[in-house]
Amino acid sequence: MAAIALNRLVRAKASFYFSPISSSSSIFRRSFSSETDPTRVPSSPIHEHKPLLPRRDLKDRNVQWIFLGSPGVGKGTYASRLSNLLGVPHIATGDLVREELSSSGPLSQQLKEIVNQGKLVSDEIIISLLSKRLEAGDAKGESGFILDGFPRTIRQAEILEGVTDIDLVVNLKLREDVLVEKCLGRRVCSECNKNFNVACINIEAKNGIPGVYMAPLLPPSGCASKLITRSDDTEEVIKERLRIYNDMCHPVEEFYSSRGKMLEFDLPGGIPESWPKLLHALNLDEQEERRVAAA
Repeated sequence: MAAIALNRLVRAKASFYFSPISSSSSIFRRSFSSETDPTRVPSSPIHEHKPLLPRRDLKDRNVQWIFLGSPGVGKGTYASRLSNLLGVPHIATGDLVREELSSSGPLSQQLKEIVNQGKLVSDEIIISLLSKRLEAGDAKGESGFILDGFPRTIRQAEILEGVTDIDLVVNLKLREDVLVEKCLGRRVCSECNKNFNVACINIEAKNGIPGVYMAPLLPPSGCASKLITRSDDTEEVIKERLRIYNDMCHPVEEFYSSRGKMLEFDLPGGIPESWPKLLHALNLDEQEERRVAAA
């Protein structure tokens, strides 16, 4: 399966460039050792090497999609909905980071410092967390995936391309002033960990720029008194996070655009306005209608 191939070939690349692999728990620490520059792209591009497992035709497997987009744009919301519609796992690196943050694991304190400063988490940490998630999925027999938050560097994109075929990359777009306001309204239930948003965004059209309306996503009564704000959701940190994302991830967008796999999608508003149009852009209108009719 694609998830198995991803995990195995990432291990193979670590072995190819650095040292033999003796256990799955140490593979990424070795591949990004302190003696090696983790930002260096090998002179022999990763995607030119043969995968360990044969690639499978699309008709024989589930979709393998990537969701790109600035922090707070809604990648998780739409990827999760499509995951349920298509029956494939939604793997969000942001969720993996937050799970590690809430644990007492060895990466927890290091991650807290990085996130609170609005910096992007290193390749070493992201790939380590993703490896653990893929191993858990392999054990459950998962097939296909929708990746959310990965890849975010050319190196990660090349590793992924060397492993499996990506069918489609959906790049969600939203203007920055709306993104900032949306992020400032984010809340998390401290009990069930579900995400909500208390911001009511209503920006009028002006000088030829379309207006944007996004209704708040309010919690049920049981969660209302338990809402907390993420420590990194301050205006200063949000803007810095957006700046870093734009600087680092633009090359990844070009990477997939040059391969003809990019779908640019400008969000016209909140979920009620955007979801039907996204389904139409993905040619999934009929599949959603069948799902609703069967519910």
